[in-house]
Amino acid sequence: MAKRSKKQPRKKLAGSKESDLFATTKTPEETTETIVFAGTENPRYLRALHALLTRPMPRKSVDSTAGCSNGPDLISALRALGLGEPGLRCAMVPDTDRDGRAVRRGVYYLTGPGRRAVNAWLRLRAQDSSR
Repeated sequence: MAKRSKKQPRKKLAGSKESDLFATTKTPEETTETIVFAGTENPRYLRALHALLTRPMPRKSVDSTAGCSNGPDLISALRALGLGEPGLRCAMVPDTDRDGRAVRRGVYYLTGPGRRAVNAWLRLRAQDSSR
């Protein structure tokens, strides 16, 4: 039996400024995005935010959790309250429809800055209600 030779990792050149391990690392200036969420008292929005803090949600889940029939409009309203696209995103993921065709469906999720903005607003809301 012939022995398989293991591939040796490529060595980094001495003058190279690129990291070979973390090629997509961002500097702190690129990752600290400030989002200010204005808040809401709308029960549908509150149900959707609570669920989005727990997990990413496809449109059908947003509809059923919030109790509405137009999830994209609800998401648009939350973005208009300060979350914007950077705080509340939609990832298109591959899926299969009921006829077996390949489709892409949207899954909504809070980004790190969006999550921090909602949590900050929830803390302020809790302080105001305790007074």
